[in-house]
Amino acid sequence: MERPIDYRHLESLIAFLTVARLGRYTAAANVLGVNHSTISRRIAALQKAMGGRLLTRTPNGWELTDLGRRAMVSAEAIEQAVAAIGADGDSEQLSGHVRIAAPDAFSAHLAAPALARLHRTHPQLVFELVSETTRTRQTRTGMDLEIAIGQPYVRRAVSTKLLDYELRLYATEEYLHTHGHPTRLEDLSEHYLNYYIDTALTVDKLDDASAALPPMRRAVSSTSIAVQFSATMCHAGIGLLPEFLSRQYPNLVPVLHEQFSHHAEYWLVGREEALRSRAVQATVQAFTQAAKDQDWFIAPFTPSAPTPPER
Repeated sequence: MERPIDYRHLESLIAFLTVARLGRYTAAANVLGVNHSTISRRIAALQKAMGGRLLTRTPNGWELTDLGRRAMVSAEAIEQAVAAIGADGDSEQLSGHVRIAAPDAFSAHLAAPALARLHRTHPQLVFELVSETTRTRQTRTGMDLEIAIGQPYVRRAVSTKLLDYELRLYATEEYLHTHGHPTRLEDLSEHYLNYYIDTALTVDKLDDASAALPPMRRAVSSTSIAVQFSATMCHAGIGLLPEFLSRQYPNLVPVLHEQFSHHAEYWLVGREEALRSRAVQATVQAFTQAAKDQDWFIAPFTPSAPTPPER
């Protein structure tokens, strides 16, 4: 028989909410500043008080049971009430941890400026931004939000498109002076490409972009677009880069833009449990507004190119 929530189990409720949102005991422990065994003990105590299991283990992390989903509604109401008590009369002030996984170009150029603005308004918010470019998982544990390249198809999660962008070819004048200006796509076979490592690339949209080009010799391949960009700026080859990067770097020379462009999109994905958090909702709004305004392009990394030799 299902029992009502005992409000004396406040710490256990917070532990339960955090695990439900992040999907892992270890991630919840890091956010709450306790160890894994403390989270486990608090969850066990709450399940005993509730008369049943609230969470079930899956290959990808912890998921809510039917009882857990019902308990989640009451626990969130308690969380909001506690937050209001501690807000010193300012019901608009937000606090808590928000964890985000995103590709590094998005992280540096959109996420960081948007999160900085949000933090100035709500200094009690703490953001953890993990830069990575991988395929969206069916159940993403340990993160509140994930930014995917290309439309994701995931269960038990909400996804929305944030931004369209183009991948195009760029080089420096020094590289083109040394290796020649390609005039046709076929000419690229004589040039070097700076792009992702083929064997490490799991995002179809990015894989399709390089597949649409003639075979090119590789110069610097990396899982980080910051490295690809730096290699391009240092004349190592032609970079296949997001067009928005070029807006801050006039020494990036367009290559065959009239003949080649690859469309891509950034999508936001969030677990339903995480999206009920006011802090996560504010983060989603900040990203959505930044993508809409498109006033977020900054230059977070500016590798210095070597001085060309005198000729």
